[in-house]
Amino acid sequence: MTTGYVYDPIYLEHDMPGHPESKERLLWILNHLHQSGLLPALTPVPAKSVSLDLLRHVHAESYCQQVERLAARGGGFLDPDTYVGPRSYEVALMAAGGLVEAVAAVLDGKLRNAFALVRPPGHHALHSRGMGFCLFNNVAVAARYALNERGLKRILIVDFDVHHGNGTQEAFYETSEVLYFSTHQYPHYPGTGHWRETGAGPGEGYTANVPLPPGVGDAGFQMVFEELLRPLAARYRPELLLVSAGYDAHWDDPLASLHLSLAGYARLCRILYTIANEWCAGRLVFTLEGGYHLSVLAHGVANTFRVLLGRGDEITDPFGPSPHAERPNADLVMRLKEAWHLTAANA
Repeated sequence: MTTGYVYDPIYLEHDMPGHPESKERLLWILNHLHQSGLLPALTPVPAKSVSLDLLRHVHAESYCQQVERLAARGGGFLDPDTYVGPRSYEVALMAAGGLVEAVAAVLDGKLRNAFALVRPPGHHALHSRGMGFCLFNNVAVAARYALNERGLKRILIVDFDVHHGNGTQEAFYETSEVLYFSTHQYPHYPGTGHWRETGAGPGEGYTANVPLPPGVGDAGFQMVFEELLRPLAARYRPELLLVSAGYDAHWDDPLASLHLSLAGYARLCRILYTIANEWCAGRLVFTLEGGYHLSVLAHGVANTFRVLLGRGDEITDPFGPSPHAERPNADLVMRLKEAWHLTAANA
């Protein structure tokens, strides 16, 4: 088994020049994968359009029709940040479907792990509304596929985008079938993701938000993953690990102000790789979310592939560590350990 990747040229057809979420993001990633020599080591996974039946398990049919009609009219905006072009409906179906195909290949044992290089991103897309550059919630659709069509009972979704994945949280807020774990700058767009948001009904305790203040960097992120995520995963024992991978928590990204470095990102990916090996038989699938410094994004994705390939000793970080002092977050971690009953006495 090897590492797979999803890419289709149709993902370039959703585009608005000058918008932060443009086709240039994928072009930079693909060019860097070629230049670094990583692409021949990866197994391509053909993308397919997601079925409308599956899509409707996550999104209202009326909303899906709204996106389709807007695209058919030549495009427009769902909100001031979120555009739709003439082919965006087709592209969004292929983005969600591409991630589903990656998950299927991993669950079938054809791949050990995979990364879906899809766009538009998805984690802000709500049941009845697109927002935050997102049309359909790719990771929620893929998780629903694994639950409904493959019989899985416990899926861990880890979201390390700098923005809270409010759409993913909404999709699974009232179920224990998914443990949603998010690190994000707070307060920041979209304004959700307080640590007191922990789920409702049967889902109480299965949403775990880590709202980070500006300035938290490599050491703080590693503490969160080691002292919060790892024990939560051990308690939950997931059968599949899905990752919403946003590289906009980097210290040089223009849209936020966390201080993670590329080397710090790679350490987080190693922890995720270890968790997948410990609890999921290695079944680990990443999907692209944010990241708006193009070179940082390209290097971050390449380093993630190196970790997935077992080549973590080849990590590159031409930008180096953050030039800013990191803000400590030990008090927050301790508060969450107590709130989530992860202290030494009852872990």
